Amino acid sequence: MSFLQTLLEILLVFNYLFVIVIIFYERKDPASTWAWLLVVLIMPYFGFMLYMLLGLDGRKHKTFHQKAADDNETYSRYLSFLKGRAADTDGAQWENAAQTDGLAGMEYLNSVSGMSGLTTNNAVTAFNDGNAKFSRLIKDIEGAKSFIHMQYYIVRDDGIGREVMAALVKKAAEGVEVRFFMDGMGCFGTGKHYYRGLLDAGGKVAIFYPPRFIRINYRNHRKIAVIDGVIGYVGGLNIGDEYLGRSKRFGHWRDAHLRLEGSAARQLELRFIMDWNHSHRDKMRPCAGYFPPVRRKYGECAIQIVSSGPDTKWPAIHHSYIKMISNAKKEVYIQSPYFIPDDSLLQALRIAALSGVDVRIIIPAHPDHPFVYSTAVSYLHSLVDAGARCYKYESGFVHSKLLIIDGAAASVGTANMDIRSFRLNFEINAFVYDAGAAEDLKSNFLADIRDCTPMTHDWFKGRSRRAKMLESFSRLLAPIL
Repeated sequence: MSFLQTLLEILLVFNYLFVIVIIFYERKDPASTWAWLLVVLIMPYFGFMLYMLLGLDGRKHKTFHQKAADDNETYSRYLSFLKGRAADTDGAQWENAAQTDGLAGMEYLNSVSGMSGLTTNNAVTAFNDGNAKFSRLIKDIEGAKSFIHMQYYIVRDDGIGREVMAALVKKAAEGVEVRFFMDGMGCFGTGKHYYRGLLDAGGKVAIFYPPRFIRINYRNHRKIAVIDGVIGYVGGLNIGDEYLGRSKRFGHWRDAHLRLEGSAARQLELRFIMDWNHSHRDKMRPCAGYFPPVRRKYGECAIQIVSSGPDTKWPAIHHSYIKMISNAKKEVYIQSPYFIPDDSLLQALRIAALSGVDVRIIIPAHPDHPFVYSTAVSYLHSLVDAGARCYKYESGFVHSKLLIIDGAAASVGTANMDIRSFRLNFEINAFVYDAGAAEDLKSNFLADIRDCTPMTHDWFKGRSRRAKMLESFSRLLAPIL
């Protein structure tokens, strides 16, 4: 028996061992289990390698259960801290009680499943591209008096990356507390030299799960910035030149990001503290320095900041998406670069469209992951059959994670409409209950349609046989994408 033949037999044994692991040990949901079985059986010599890369849970249950317990303790301390001082002027009811009128329980759902109180004293500015967002963010950094806390999935050592870091180093040298938090895999190509100047100036840096080997699952996909406890940023924009439209591959980068001023910034700060404490030995505690009293009126916008991921009991953002779609009476507008809904979300959208709700969905025409694009097209086809209107954005790359209903409420954040965001990654969204803010986002959405190709019945009929076959095959693997 040759060495090659022996090696192939050993790999085949490993392949079937992994089939056993998938079925009996990992206890995945049935759809994911069947998808992985398909992979390891049709690719017997490489299926287990893919599973090691994308599917193996490892020790995540124990690790994330402990993080969830720590987060609950931090949340309890936060509430006790707020109750121990005079009430703020934001009317947030200590931010642990939610109203149930207006949006049929949306606020209550997010309070119960997402550990998110309703904040009512906020002003919101929406950004469509990175140039405006980073210009304003750097100004806010330069004006910081007490602290700057930033958390990003991807940070590039390029033009805008160095500009942001230079601003942080300067503030740290002035005595402002600067903490910078990066995901280990998202910042895989960004070396220690990038933030060494910040450490030398007295700032602190944390890395979420540094990749000792390639670990694609369970990434911290959140993008948070908090300045002095009253200004916050959340949305889809990472730190890198491509997010300013400087990439030759993508060109114009269309995104959605929010600047929040007021009491909602404290909810972002709370999540930052929870994530920081999991990754850095210098633990943070809720205190007046991080949660200053909100003693002035910023605005009338009501906001909840909702997080979800392996560290939360419930898939809160997923639940909130379904609840918003179910509540819609007139309109459901969605932008997502990765549209791979699970059955419950797909069914909610179908029912809305069949009920006469104006369902419109925009995805990129030029995706960064063609296989994911084919999967999205297969789902959109079924929604078009139900009466939805779907579009491909042609003017660059659309990266927005946006859901708007009835021009009255909107969600902007980091969670895509895909299974990876719902089950595997750490995400955060702002749910905005304000007609003015929702109408602004709606106007931008409708303007984007002018740069889109409609995906009509005729468009779907005109696809090549190869494209249809790829869509059918990729949909089978949707639970593991």
